[in-house]
Amino acid sequence: MSVSDATPEPATLRGLVVDWGGVLTGDLRTAVQTWAEADGVPLDSYVATMRDWMGEPYGIEARLNPIHALERGEITVPDFESRLAEALTVRTGRPFDADGLLDRLFHHFEHAPDMSGLVRRARTAGLRTALLSNSWGNDYPRDGWDEMFDVVVISGEVGMRKPEPEIFGHTLDLLGLRAQEAVFVDDLRHNVDAAVALGMVGVHHRSYGESLLELEALFGIPLS
Repeated sequence: MSVSDATPEPATLRGLVVDWGGVLTGDLRTAVQTWAEADGVPLDSYVATMRDWMGEPYGIEARLNPIHALERGEITVPDFESRLAEALTVRTGRPFDADGLLDRLFHHFEHAPDMSGLVRRARTAGLRTALLSNSWGNDYPRDGWDEMFDVVVISGEVGMRKPEPEIFGHTLDLLGLRAQEAVFVDDLRHNVDAAVALGMVGVHHRSYGESLLELEALFGIPLS
């Protein structure tokens, strides 16, 4: 278990902000690998393309980054799919079907009912709750969200993305909380670090069991 870099007294914590992919779903690497095998995409070629676009190390802005543009809603899904298919074709010498590429990818994302239940119990216990997700233009399975979240922030709908400070500030404003009053849970370490830098408490999600124990310790309430 990794305890946050900054841990205020539990009584000061009033809000829980969670990511979607990799927190409220199963492991992203498994989903991507399953999609790559089903679509006939060499996984190493996909990973290399992502690194080219994201920069090295992950999270540093590259000169031209279609991923960040998609997450902010600055390009359309078909445009991104065309760019990704073209990049994979150039890298492998094989043509790839761009149409519906992201739908096929997100088809392999599996719901994590244990984490959804945790968020629902946190809200029932009186905590303010929010979803904060970087979108790839995908349709989210929103059934039950009214019972889970007070606030939903999707990057492509607000023109901002994690780990940009503005999107955290926007989420906190909607919740009516100060940074020091909120815990942020994400499976990507650089997003957690960005939240902590703003004064939030960060939890790096690796498993339901680890996150449950850490959140119960932070809030001082049972969430199982």
